[in-house]
Parts: sequence; C-alpha cells; structure tokens
Amino acid sequence: MTGMQSYTIGQAARLLGVSPDTARRWADAGRITTHRDEAGRRLVHGRDLAAFSVELARSGPTEEGTPYTSARNAFPGIVTAIKLGDVAAQVEIQAGPHRLVSLLTREAVEELGLEVGMEATARVKSTNVHIDRV
Repeated sequence: MTGMQSYTIGQAARLLGVSPDTARRWADAGRITTHRDEAGRRLVHGRDLAAFSVELARSGPTEEGTPYTSARNAFPGIVTAIKLGDVAAQVEIQAGPHRLVSLLTREAVEELGLEVGMEATARVKSTNVHIDRV
C-alpha cells in the first residue's frame, strides 16, 4: 500500500458536504480524528474520513440541513470499500449522504490506483457509474 492520503479540514468538509466550520467543530468535539503536519495544519487520514463519512451518511442529514447535490451527474466523494475479484471489482464511494457503487474491471481499479480513503468522483450516465481518480 502507498502512503496514507490525508485531507485538510477544508477538503474533508467538501467531501462530507458540510462547511469547514462544521468539520472543525466535529474535530474539536472528537468526532473526526485529526493530526498535525509539519506546518501545523490539521489533517484527517483518508481511512478515518472514509469511515466517518459512512457513519455520517447513516445518521441522516448534515447539521446544516443542506442536501449534498451533484452538478452534471458528478459525485465527488471518498472511496469507502473495494472488493476485488479475479476479473471484476466493486468500488463504493460515499459522496455526502449518497453511497454509489460501481462495478468495473479489476484492471481499471489497479490502473487508477484506487484505495479506501482516497478521493474519487463517481460520474453517472444512464445506468453506468464511471470512477475518476482525483
């Protein structure tokens, strides 16, 4: 596995569909585990953010009450699960309150370098979901 991807509070807030102030309050309250980088910025490990995003989606609407919406059928979010078969793969993305599942080839997952905790965008057209690595 490559180095763990971390996100700033602002990036985490965008992926969770809330304001940076809300994400900071959650971190201050201990709901999101954070650490500091060399510059003193507060960061969230990708796997921790993935787990929190699933928990948050299960608990209902965001504190701000604003639904997370997509623009042009693009759902930016975080990879929460990957199931690899011999040929096929299943990738789950939590985009705010939306859980999207895409079935694609194992080769595509490997070429994109997808891992749980990584930022990705699910693009929906008709009945297909395409994954773009950010």
